[in-house]
Amino acid sequence: MDDELVERFLTDGFVKIEGAVPPRVAEGCARRLWQETGYDPEDPGTWKDPVVWVAGLADGPFAAAPNSPALHEAFDLLVGERRWDPRYSLGAFPLRFPHREEPDDAGWHIDTSFQPEGATDWYANVWSKERALLMLFLFSEVTEEDAPTRVRVGSHLDVPRILEPYGAGGATLGELGPQVAAASAHRPVAFATGRPGDVYLCHPFLVHAAQPNHGNRPRFLAQPPLYLNAPLELDRPDGAYSPVELAVRRGLALGSAQG
Repeated sequence: MDDELVERFLTDGFVKIEGAVPPRVAEGCARRLWQETGYDPEDPGTWKDPVVWVAGLADGPFAAAPNSPALHEAFDLLVGERRWDPRYSLGAFPLRFPHREEPDDAGWHIDTSFQPEGATDWYANVWSKERALLMLFLFSEVTEEDAPTRVRVGSHLDVPRILEPYGAGGATLGELGPQVAAASAHRPVAFATGRPGDVYLCHPFLVHAAQPNHGNRPRFLAQPPLYLNAPLELDRPDGAYSPVELAVRRGLALGSAQG
């Protein structure tokens, strides 16, 4: 199963870990997120906005959610043992509600990962500075009608060549957005659907996009990064590349298919 998970990650740029968060923890997260919105779960008339953003939360269930044995095992497998920092909070919750208004935030992009000292913008570079994975935690039932995150399958292999010329300084989302959208336009699209407690672990260079909620129920999701505790290495003397690093090397056409 480990080999199969790694190969799916290398090929598709993401894997789905079903039931990664225990049901009681996922329910606690959803309950707390409803409190943050101020909306009534039983009264759609109170759902005023198409998107409600909730910042970082470290309450009990949000500390527990990223620390299940299944997730820790997957982090070790994809990022490398002792190469990632544990999380005790979740943040960046885009809660999408059924609404007549169409939010203007559905462009194809990758997530930036670091903010240089004195800068106002966030940047990404080919070493994915500070970011090991993009994670999508589902805290509600999500079908194709409930605004699932869209992902371009295999697009993580298109992005390294775009980032490489920018060097260690990297580039901003404004610079990268049109380029990664065009470079990955040929890729098939998949939807991050599932049940509360399912988690998608995505390569940091996976091209993805939001979409409006055309269903009948809200979509509750967290999309935090998993942080690196050391930079990615794309030229390891011992060849002991993590799958995250190996995918970048494949995108850059470095060495053999195995590294």
